Amino acid sequence: MRRSAKVDANQTEIVQALRKAGATVQSLAATGCGVPDLLVGLGGATYLLEVKDGAKPLSARKLTPDQVEWHANWKGGPLVVVESAEQALSVVGLTRPQ
Repeated sequence: MRRSAKVDANQTEIVQALRKAGATVQSLAATGCGVPDLLVGLGGATYLLEVKDGAKPLSARKLTPDQVEWHANWKGGPLVVVESAEQALSVVGLTRPQ
């Protein structure tokens, strides 16, 4: 039996910032099995983002074994680990709206 997906504390802020900037965002966090947390679309491009909480110690931000395997086997476009809304916006080529 699979446990409920854990969502990092900063994921809501990241999703809100991306949406405010015009991106579409779908959470994949409940999928589990190493699948990245967010599917982001903007300007005809698709991005996969793995969210880690930058406020936690480095040891708590490590990828899980499932995530390491999934990331290593992914043959699509870039999959990026982000720790803040600013990083997420930068990945999709934006900055935080004022």
